[in-house]
Amino acid sequence: MSFFDGLLVALEPGNLLACFIGALVGTFVGVLPGLGPVATIAMLLPITYHLSPAAAIVMLAGIYYGAQYGGSITAILVNIPGETSTVVTCLDGYRMAQKGRAGIALSIAAIGSFVAGLFATAVIAFVSVPLSEFAQQFGPAEYFALMSLGLVGAVVLARGSIIKALAMITVGLLLGLVGTDVNSGLQRLNFNIPQLADGLSFAAIAMGVFGIGEIFSTLGQKRAGVNVVARIERLWPNRDDLAASAAPIARGSIVGSVLGVLPGGGAVLSSFASYALEKKLSRHPEKFGSGAIEGVAGPESANNAGAQTSFIPMLTLGIPANPVMALIAGGLMLHGITPGPQILTEQSLLFWTVIASMLIGNLLLVIINIPFVGLWTKLFKMPYEILFPCIVVICCVGTYSVNKMPFDVLILGLFGVIGYGLVKLNFEVGPMLLGLVLGPMLEENFRRAMLLARGDPINIIARPISATLLAAALILLCVILLPNLRRTRATVFQEEA
Repeated sequence: MSFFDGLLVALEPGNLLACFIGALVGTFVGVLPGLGPVATIAMLLPITYHLSPAAAIVMLAGIYYGAQYGGSITAILVNIPGETSTVVTCLDGYRMAQKGRAGIALSIAAIGSFVAGLFATAVIAFVSVPLSEFAQQFGPAEYFALMSLGLVGAVVLARGSIIKALAMITVGLLLGLVGTDVNSGLQRLNFNIPQLADGLSFAAIAMGVFGIGEIFSTLGQKRAGVNVVARIERLWPNRDDLAASAAPIARGSIVGSVLGVLPGGGAVLSSFASYALEKKLSRHPEKFGSGAIEGVAGPESANNAGAQTSFIPMLTLGIPANPVMALIAGGLMLHGITPGPQILTEQSLLFWTVIASMLIGNLLLVIINIPFVGLWTKLFKMPYEILFPCIVVICCVGTYSVNKMPFDVLILGLFGVIGYGLVKLNFEVGPMLLGLVLGPMLEENFRRAMLLARGDPINIIARPISATLLAAALILLCVILLPNLRRTRATVFQEEA
């Protein structure tokens, strides 16, 4: 199979419709602060169970990178980022809007995101194949080490307390152990509840902690009045604007493509890194923060590129780089497809269909965003109190539809309360979800590695690839415990907030 075979499948009416819906919904949730792609994908996860695997992942992917587009609209027009990755865009985007250049800022953001999306798609196409071929050499020991590195990387790049992030990963690993032991067939951690024989419902937990929990948390916050929306006088940039934006777009695409692959990195770190780079390279750094077009072009390119290249570790290695990728990996598992190197051999058509759909999706997002800027802005004024009852109903119906079990709806409510409590206590639920997804695979590969090594753990450490990966995980843990680095990390995420 090749890219052109995937393009033909992506252009089929059903997949094309799924791509359009994903891009449209992604823009919608990006415009509305407080919803976000994580909660939205969690809510729509059960719906994808009734779609083909290709249509399901195409739609979920469209929601993710579409949210990066939508988040820039409110960041520029009303100085409120629709997404965390668009926080940086507020600094110069809103200042441009105040100077009557809102349309130019929006157009540059759309153009930069489109170019970065094309570049990131090419990176995925060229990098994924050799990376997957390299991963074919992995045995159980290497997979165990790789997943350990992925979990440690999520801790290192998570916001907030390291101890809390480690605790959340541990909780996620424990939740993944509930159910029937694959090797012995014995029940474990199910408290003699028959409905837990097959384990906890991934969809119920995801929608509970991200959907219900985040909604209750948002309702508990004081919502400020809507800012004055900047007027859009001129939409298209002139030659000077394009010339000033060309290099930042190129650099942002590269920065985002690289950082997007890192566990926990993705769009947020990419946008901040791009802004810092553009300010450092600029001949007039004093202009940043007062309406520099480079401060919009670079970060907007970087966050979209980072969002798309975060698919690389999930598709080729089976390691979700962030909570969104963990949800998409869970969506694949609902269809009986395990993310990892085998996708390129056993599901090559699906892989190339996803890649091709990214090209189509980025084109659709340009068409959706620029002509309908005014419409998206009006959505920001929609009261959240109208949205949340609809979201709760969708979560309940969606959870029930997966296994047709009322018990799963109870699990949804329970983890909704737990998710709300975790948010109030400043615990991140993202690492818990990563632990839940990777936990069963981590255990399975560790037990296989121990069987092959006849119970000797030294044989796992002695293998070159697994030893290198485990050493990298250990180094990351040691580095994050350094006092100076911890202070720097806290400062960075304090600025993000």
